[in-house]
Amino acid sequence: MLSVKEFSFTVIVGLILVLFMGSGAAHADRVKDVAKVAGVRSNPLLGYGIVVGLNGSGDGTGGRNMTAQSVRNMLSRLGVTIPADMNIKPDNVAAVMIHAEMPPFSKEGKTIDITVSSIGDASSLRGGTLLMAPLRGADNQVYAVAQGNVIVSGFGAQGSDGSSITENIPSAGRIPNGAIIERTVDTPFGTQKEMVLNLNQPDFTTAKRLVDAINTSIGPGTAHSIDSGSVGVSAPVDASQRVAFISMLENLTMTPAEGPARVIINSRTGTIVIGKYVHVLPAAVSHGSLTVTITQDPRISQPAPLSGGETVVVPRTNIAVEEEANRMFVFDPGVSLNEIVRAVNEVGAGPSDLVAILEALKAVGALRAELMVI
Repeated sequence: MLSVKEFSFTVIVGLILVLFMGSGAAHADRVKDVAKVAGVRSNPLLGYGIVVGLNGSGDGTGGRNMTAQSVRNMLSRLGVTIPADMNIKPDNVAAVMIHAEMPPFSKEGKTIDITVSSIGDASSLRGGTLLMAPLRGADNQVYAVAQGNVIVSGFGAQGSDGSSITENIPSAGRIPNGAIIERTVDTPFGTQKEMVLNLNQPDFTTAKRLVDAINTSIGPGTAHSIDSGSVGVSAPVDASQRVAFISMLENLTMTPAEGPARVIINSRTGTIVIGKYVHVLPAAVSHGSLTVTITQDPRISQPAPLSGGETVVVPRTNIAVEEEANRMFVFDPGVSLNEIVRAVNEVGAGPSDLVAILEALKAVGALRAELMVI
């Protein structure tokens, strides 16, 4: 009978086998799911700001100096002068970092969502309001301005005796449509005669099939391969015609190449995924387990009557050695995935044992696959 660990492993690998067997026929994908147009991408934005209106959950001693300086600078720009000897206690204010993704072709006036995260020791941003803060790109130019009420999904509570409870992360929140685009990002879209499609997973076979699919549907010479990860396509220069051309192009279907023979091992979770084309050359594998059990069995030693001796405890150690009688199994030439899993399960190997077997097969040169540990 299989243990719980071995049974779970068998079920997981069995499900993987079913998926592989059910996908024997080639599956056609859309071009938009296989490749992306070069230059059409989002841009990260980053900014610094302060959240006000907190109910005493703002920055304490840890971030007080930084937050107090930010408050002074903000008020100074608004024409309010604070004496240098005045001590600001920003218990209701928190210094935060703001980040967002600016979608491609974003125009001035469009709004985007932003995420606000405390960088001081504020315990919660619930109920706070982010004051106007610029968001900059990698070139240090301001592309958006953020402001709004922070929505926090987490909460925290603390008692007078020091006990506390926290749900999710109350020191970070979101502001839907919290930033307004103030500057657009120039893209090469519509300015180059040739458009480039970048494959999500570079592969020479996939690149060739993509070129064949485009040339067959649109016309010979429309597309050509640049390398294993890029395909060049002749496209109209006019922007409106190019949009219609890409719309037609991204809905074409093609069959991507299947991945290489590969075994993926997650060392943290013990997950093992074996690819469809993994096979093993002739090899013999012996799997066994040696168990050494040490137990203490103390005995009481009584002195003879009227001898004047003392009762003492005599330590006694029992050692038992047990070795599983698992037999050796042999892999024949061209062993398939199904046969590998069945042979390993027959000897009662769990995920950790399978990792050791696969590493040994790779070391001896019998495993025809790439072994990746992540």
